[in-house]
Amino acid sequence: MQKHKILIASALVILTLSIFATGPFHSKSSEIPKKIETAITKTENSKSNKKDALRYTIRQRTIQTALIDYFNKAIANGDIVGAGVSIVKGDSILISEGFGKKKSFENSQVNGETVFRLGSLSKGFAGILAANIKNEGKLNWTDKVSDYLPEFQLGDGTSTNNITLANILSHTSGTPYHSFTNLVEAGLPLKDIAKRFKEVMPISKPGTMYSYQNAMFALCGEMMRKATGEKINALLDDRFFKPLHMSATTTEYETLTHESNIAMPHVKSHNGWKAGLIRDNYYNAVAAGGISSNAHDMGLWMRFLLGHNPDVMKSTAIGEAFNPFIEISGHSKYYQRWPGHTGSYYGFGWRIHKFIETDSTAEKTIWHHGGSVNNYRNEIALYPESDLGICVLMNNNSQIAKTVIPDLYEIVQKVYRETAIAPKEIHKIAVNSL
Repeated sequence: MQKHKILIASALVILTLSIFATGPFHSKSSEIPKKIETAITKTENSKSNKKDALRYTIRQRTIQTALIDYFNKAIANGDIVGAGVSIVKGDSILISEGFGKKKSFENSQVNGETVFRLGSLSKGFAGILAANIKNEGKLNWTDKVSDYLPEFQLGDGTSTNNITLANILSHTSGTPYHSFTNLVEAGLPLKDIAKRFKEVMPISKPGTMYSYQNAMFALCGEMMRKATGEKINALLDDRFFKPLHMSATTTEYETLTHESNIAMPHVKSHNGWKAGLIRDNYYNAVAAGGISSNAHDMGLWMRFLLGHNPDVMKSTAIGEAFNPFIEISGHSKYYQRWPGHTGSYYGFGWRIHKFIETDSTAEKTIWHHGGSVNNYRNEIALYPESDLGICVLMNNNSQIAKTVIPDLYEIVQKVYRETAIAPKEIHKIAVNSL
């Protein structure tokens, strides 16, 4: 308190000296109180900012300590080899850290800049990109796939003219589960895969049934190319990666092979986890699974998704991808067993979950997706009501992926609850830390 009194006194001295320097009191009497008020306001703001900064530091360090304990246990138990973790709260990246190894049996530590393949986390990028182009008026959710890809036909053609961009982005085109994922993994061009859908008989009318896809979903990239004249790689670079400074995020295999700080994929062997090779699959279907990134860049991505880069894309436009389009029925999926889960839906490249916390009756939302490719396993989740984002990238297929999101959510929420103390208490901590 004494420090703040000195600051206020100093401001008044400066004000007095400036008045004497400029001459006698000839300005309007209302100007002096306004200057004094400004000096006091600045001091109070400084006081508040210091407390906020201290609270932020305490929370960040406490979460870091908890994460070290959590991932060290997972590594010791043989659950994971390495992980890149990012946590965003508000407009700040609280955590961008690495745990474990990039390659087993080598002393190569994962850090916040270590690159992982994202797998189906790529679908979330595609959904937001489609919303961005739609916001420009170059695409619409109701646009028909066949209008952009005349060679496309599903089965006998009965459903073909009713399949829209919204349907392929929400896995509601009517195609059987994972139709032609084998062709995507074999590296066939999307144009050739589009022609092959005439061999597939639909199992439902468009828009009525959720059936997860890779090949069908990836056709959205071709629709966006036709709508803009640019490949999806360039669209993602120019609209998101460059303006958000996501410099380590790429969509090409050749670029990835030249990355020096990369986590290698691992498979389970009789004596632990064995490092494998980076495969060149899904680069023909970038929208479905062809993006690579690191914890730092994923932090920037989540910050953007939570609405903190309106200069890049407005929240209203981003939000269109998160509108529930189809319900995901049943209770067998891992995310349907998360604490407080009440329902799951799919939007455009994103799962939307509803849940109720134990200490509340209010239903809350999670924007979520999992990703698995080339023995990498990843999870991303955003909690819009809490302005919170969590992303975990792993270089092995681990069972911990099923619970890592609610586990880390509880860690963050607990820390924030325990540090939500009164300003006077924060001040006491600050004084004691001097």
